[in-house]
Amino acid sequence: MEEIILIKLGEMVLKGLNRNVFEAALIRNIKRRLNPLGGFDVKAAQSAVYVTPREGADLDAAVARVSKIFGIAAFSRACVVKKEMSAILEASAQYLKPELLAAKSFKVETKRADKIFPLKSPEISAQVGEYLLERYPHLCVDVHDPDITVRVEVRDFGAYVHGQALKGAGGIPVGTGGNAAVLISGGIDSPVAAWTMAKRGLELTAVHFASPPYTSERAEQKVHRLLARVGEYSGRMNLFTVPFAKVQEEIMAKCPEDLFTLIMRRFMMRVGEKIARRESCSALITGESLGQVASQTLQAIVCTDQAAEMPVLRPLIGMDKLEIIEISRRINTFDISIEPFEDCCTVFTPKHPRTQPRLPELLEAERALDCENLTGECVRNAVLTKIYPNQ
Repeated sequence: MEEIILIKLGEMVLKGLNRNVFEAALIRNIKRRLNPLGGFDVKAAQSAVYVTPREGADLDAAVARVSKIFGIAAFSRACVVKKEMSAILEASAQYLKPELLAAKSFKVETKRADKIFPLKSPEISAQVGEYLLERYPHLCVDVHDPDITVRVEVRDFGAYVHGQALKGAGGIPVGTGGNAAVLISGGIDSPVAAWTMAKRGLELTAVHFASPPYTSERAEQKVHRLLARVGEYSGRMNLFTVPFAKVQEEIMAKCPEDLFTLIMRRFMMRVGEKIARRESCSALITGESLGQVASQTLQAIVCTDQAAEMPVLRPLIGMDKLEIIEISRRINTFDISIEPFEDCCTVFTPKHPRTQPRLPELLEAERALDCENLTGECVRNAVLTKIYPNQ
C-alpha cells in the first residue's frame, strides 16, 4: 500500500491573502528538513500538505522530523488509494489491521473534501463500519469512547485512510516572521526562549559569550548541543561565540562589584546588537523572566534595555521556572542545560548584586571603561560556527 504523510495546517489557514506565503515557507522548510532522508514530493491543497516518499526514502524518520516543524497543527501517516468505495473498504480493513485486531471497539469518521464523490460522509462511514464488522466480528461500534477511530478522507488527489492524528509542533513556519538574534547561554531559559520565538516564525542567529580560561571548552560544546536540539525545530542557524573574559576582567577591576552583573549584561546587549545588525536581524531575544534573579527585576531590565537601540524580545518574561522547565523537558534541552559546566554568567558573580539599580549610577560606573573599543573587539573576535540539527 502506498503511504504518505498527511499534514493539517494550523493558524496559517487564517492568513487570508498572505496564506500562500506561509504555505510556500512551510513546503520549503519540509523539503529542507527531509532532504537528507531521500526524495519526497511535497504539495499543498485544501488546507493540507501531502508528503509523498519516492522509492528508497525513509518514511519512519520523515514522520519524526515532521513532528518538529513549526506551522503543522497535526499530521498522520496515511494509506492512499483510488476514490472508489471498494478500494476504501479494503484499505480500511488492511491498513490498520494490527490495531483493529487488538481493539474491542471502533468508530469511523469520514471527511469528504471532494464534493463530487457520490457518497456523503455518513454514508461512507456506514459502509466502512459495516465492512469492518464483517472482517473483524470481535469488534463492536462505540461512537463515544472507541479503542480505535478509523478515519477516511476523500480529497482531490485520492482517498486516505489513517488512524489517530498526531499533534504537530504548531506555530507558524520559520522564516515568515523575519530574523532575530538570540543571546544563548548554557542554562535552561535561553534555549526555551529561542524555541518559543522560532515557533512564531523567526529565523534565528545565536550569540554566545564565552570566558576562557574561566569557562571550559565543554561549556561551549554544551551550547552547541543545546542549539542542535533547538535546531530540530528551528532549522539550521549560525552561532557566534564571543570571547568575553577581557570585558569581565575590566569591569571587575574598574567598576563597583554590586553593579558587575548589570554592566556585564549591558555589554552583552551592545555586542549582541552589533552582531545582529551585521546579520540582518531586526531584534534581540533573551531568556529573562521577571524577578527570577537579581538582574531580572523590572528596574534592572530597564537599565539593561537602555544599552541597546534594537527591540528586545523576552518571550519568558511572564513565566515561572516550573513553566520554563516543562517546555525545556518537552523539547529535550533540559538534560543538557543542567550539566554542571560554568558559563560566563556564573563567573565573577558579586556577593550582593544590586536589585534596584539606577541608570545614572550605571552610566557613571561605565565611564571608567572604554565601552566602544571593548565592544568592537568582542564583535571582531567572535567565532562563527554553523549549527545543523539532527547531527
